[in-house]
Amino acid sequence: MGIAFAIPAGASDAEFLNSLEGQYAGKGQVRLRTNKGPINVTCSFDSKATSTSLSLNGKCRALVLVSRTVGAELVRTRTSYRGSYIGGGSGPARLAGKRNGNTLNLTINWAKKINGDRRAQLSVAKAASGGLILTTTDRDPKSGRSVTSSKIVLQRK
Repeated sequence: MGIAFAIPAGASDAEFLNSLEGQYAGKGQVRLRTNKGPINVTCSFDSKATSTSLSLNGKCRALVLVSRTVGAELVRTRTSYRGSYIGGGSGPARLAGKRNGNTLNLTINWAKKINGDRRAQLSVAKAASGGLILTTTDRDPKSGRSVTSSKIVLQRK
């Protein structure tokens, strides 16, 4: 799946953040651990944005019985972003990173070890369709390889 960007690469951070506001729904896959197979999920998110902040709050469901609250709160400070993330099962995690075009590239610092360490990567990418693609990658502790631990493709409602 290719991503073409609707916001010009030179758009301001304020324009970029404001363009993310809305309600989203979609599907994806989540791995609870890097050595386990993916689970199909259906998700819905509500995104609130200002010129300096982004709040993503949602819920993802697997099968009929399992549901997890997922959310991120980000604040822009000059050229970087900082905030918190909930959804990895470790308690609130810290986020920090930068914007590159239409993607926020963030490092997750988990509250406790997950997959052998406390770090992972989260990207929040704006898709050409106006949707969002949320991707989390983590390092497999045995092989050292990067593994996509979740990828959720959302469309604007």
